[in-house]
Amino acid sequence: MKQVPRSPIGPRTDKQVTGHAGEDDALAHLGQQGLTLVARNFRCKCGEIDLIMRHGDILVFIEVRKRAKSLFGGAAASVTHAKQARLIMTAQIYLQRYRTPPACRFDVIAIDGAQLTWLKNAIEA
Repeated sequence: MKQVPRSPIGPRTDKQVTGHAGEDDALAHLGQQGLTLVARNFRCKCGEIDLIMRHGDILVFIEVRKRAKSLFGGAAASVTHAKQARLIMTAQIYLQRYRTPPACRFDVIAIDGAQLTWLKNAIEA
């Protein structure tokens, strides 16, 4: 039987473990590209943002999607309009902590198998 790491709130599913590994891969890749981590797994009642990073003066909200295969449009296609709307609402809540919000963009890291693709400005608010 496969051992699944435990989280503070209970056992993690295989899907959660895979998602966390994808976030680790994305974080390493983006760090190599000069982005710095601001927050990871920001959650509120509207949803969750996987990574929030700085790219120069720009605050970047990043959705990470990992799929074993690129069937059915692959990882990038799994970011539906509904998911995009939740990301935008969650980012609006995150930005309330700023008196003057910085310039922002929404990126997607799509991981299909071993192929990582960084889609800048993938979602328009």
